Amino acid sequence: MMESIITYDTEHCLICGSPVVVEHHAISGTSGRKLADEDCLTIPLCPRHHNMDSRESVHLNPTIAKWSKIVGQLAYEKKIVSEGHTEAEARELFRRRYGKSYL
Repeated sequence: MMESIITYDTEHCLICGSPVVVEHHAISGTSGRKLADEDCLTIPLCPRHHNMDSRESVHLNPTIAKWSKIVGQLAYEKKIVSEGHTEAEARELFRRRYGKSYL
């Protein structure tokens, strides 16, 4: 079972609610995927929304891909703020860790 700070419900697709899910890393790329694992930035998606439908899948639709990264960054920043940092500090920590801001 995946661990996620993005959603508590890791057993249903975050987009459509389907109970058939695969783990998607909100931040991708070789180093991004590893960091996303460490930071629990995973999103449960059904196969259609993961990589099976060119119009609605995170791997084939640039708008949905951008949404994934934004959701991941917001979850990361929320966690950092909850640990006592300011929003500006959280944004900078994300930039340093992931190499850019998606916001």
